[in-house]
Amino acid sequence: MLLIIILVAVLILIPLIAVIVIKNGLVAKENQVENAFASVDVMLKKRFDLIPQLTSCVSGYMTHEKELLEKLTALRSGSRDTEALAQGNHELQNQFSQFLIKAEAYPDLKASEQFIMLQRSMNEMEEQLAASRRTYNMSIEIFNNAVLQFPSSVIAKRNNMSKKEYLKFND
Repeated sequence: MLLIIILVAVLILIPLIAVIVIKNGLVAKENQVENAFASVDVMLKKRFDLIPQLTSCVSGYMTHEKELLEKLTALRSGSRDTEALAQGNHELQNQFSQFLIKAEAYPDLKASEQFIMLQRSMNEMEEQLAASRRTYNMSIEIFNNAVLQFPSSVIAKRNNMSKKEYLKFND
């Protein structure tokens, strides 16, 4: 009789423990995705915070480029979902490319130590942003694999966890 009780307990406990472990793994992976997205958002905010410094640095030189500087500054605000971030990033890169092309016409500006430092900071920020994006997309891949593969797919579906979209920037 004791053997039957132990066998039934084992048959109930093993699946229960497996479900708990899989659910905790899914929650941890989802939290990792949110954390990675927050890192991307922080990098974007840092980059956007550099723009006013850059525009104020060049405002004395590029008086005829006021519209471009205003567009760059206006891109700082906006939605924070993945699609809006990708769109905002694309617009910012276009405006910033135009800005750098126009800055070539101002040799005094190109020689300015402050401009060079801000340009260097912007390049470093782009590298950090790219690293954050890679981390985010890797987290998405791990989460999506867990959500789509059996047996965790069953538990994910019961907990309304679904596949997430990658962050795609058109660089």
